Amino acid sequence: MARHRLRTSALVLLVIVLAAAAAAAGFLVTDHLRRPQPTAQQRSVPTPSAYAGADAAPRAAAATTTPVPSRAAIATALRPALRAAGLGPRVLAQVVDARTGSTLLDRSGGTGAAPASTLKLTTAAAVLAVHAATDRIRTVARSDGRGTLVLVGAGDPTLSAAGAGERPRYAGAARLADLAAQVRRAKVSVRRIVVDDSAYRGATVSPDWAAEDVPSEYGAAITPLLADGGRADPDDDVRSATPDVAAGKAFARLLGRSSLPVTRTATTTATGRVVAAVRSAPIATLVEQMLLQSDNVIAESLARQVARSQHATASFPGAAAAVRAVLRDRLGVDIGGGLRDGSGLAPADRISPAALTALLHAVVRSSNQGVRGITGALPVAAWSGSLAPRYLSGASRAGAGLVRAKTGTLTGVSTLAGLVHTPRGGLVAFAVFADRNDDTAAAQAALDALVARLATCRC
Repeated sequence: MARHRLRTSALVLLVIVLAAAAAAAGFLVTDHLRRPQPTAQQRSVPTPSAYAGADAAPRAAAATTTPVPSRAAIATALRPALRAAGLGPRVLAQVVDARTGSTLLDRSGGTGAAPASTLKLTTAAAVLAVHAATDRIRTVARSDGRGTLVLVGAGDPTLSAAGAGERPRYAGAARLADLAAQVRRAKVSVRRIVVDDSAYRGATVSPDWAAEDVPSEYGAAITPLLADGGRADPDDDVRSATPDVAAGKAFARLLGRSSLPVTRTATTTATGRVVAAVRSAPIATLVEQMLLQSDNVIAESLARQVARSQHATASFPGAAAAVRAVLRDRLGVDIGGGLRDGSGLAPADRISPAALTALLHAVVRSSNQGVRGITGALPVAAWSGSLAPRYLSGASRAGAGLVRAKTGTLTGVSTLAGLVHTPRGGLVAFAVFADRNDDTAAAQAALDALVARLATCRC
């Protein structure tokens, strides 16, 4: 009897263990889908077949073997999705063949509207049109030899204040700790720190942004010296209204001199001797970080890199004008004069879906490898970045792993622009704006379901 009870107890224990293992496996599968995914080299388990090509940049369809998708079939596939109640009373949309640029669907696609963060596509293309993908942004410390140490900001948005040995908030970031170590090795006298903000001009916070945008989790003042995307501390969620001074104070702390006074100047101090320098991650990496996480501070910093490359004023209007000029002159795309910033955070920004599809077509066909690399930096549905938590269920699930797109969200505005392969091998570019909706979650679900129809349309 005792042996029987022992055997029964063992069986019960085994069932419990197996059930727990099954539950854990189920959780891991779901968690795998929801989280931004590691690279293929880091994965230790096979990925679902739907994601087989998620790590590879979308290939352009071969002109001699792939037919242009049918306009009629595209219209039939998208018609009911364009009427979804979640999109609200107005939907602007355009779909084009990414290889030829021919229009496949147009629903007031030439109308300018608030693009929200899909505007970051313009910043990405412009900065990679004027910079090599491998270029880096250099931050230097200069000494006047009389006790003043000047930190000269050049617009590196991911410079990190993390301590030596600590993980930076942005992968590959330059470190203030390394800059401080070089200063100590140089054995220069330091009695005060001056932050040189002369690389930028004008307002540090756009007058077109809402008052609650800065400081916030997604917005900071835009200064040429800042750390960790404009945060006073790498672990902060809310960013700073004075990130330049915060970076100066972090530098003093990393020097082991937290009591040093920190001031800022808008006048260049380039005459002192360079005693330390660090370089950012490559521009292409910064672009990918901006697009994946829809980082507004990186976007505004990169837009100013475009302005500086064109010897234009590095300000909100100057950067917007420079981005427009570069896209027109380098990529042959006219995006209009409606940009107010480089991030899309301004509700007053205006660009049309047609301008974004024209830009995506130009990116796909560009001979510039850096520009073309934008296709591989876009978030992937249910896989990475801002699309990791989307396309996980319901009507949108068919687009998981297949849709690459930049998201955009403002109050009442939900947008999506990107690329998707059709089942027959075509590559289409799309841009859809729902700019009068009253339920963001419903609008996003409807946008995702609409674009998923492109991924399944045998057009």
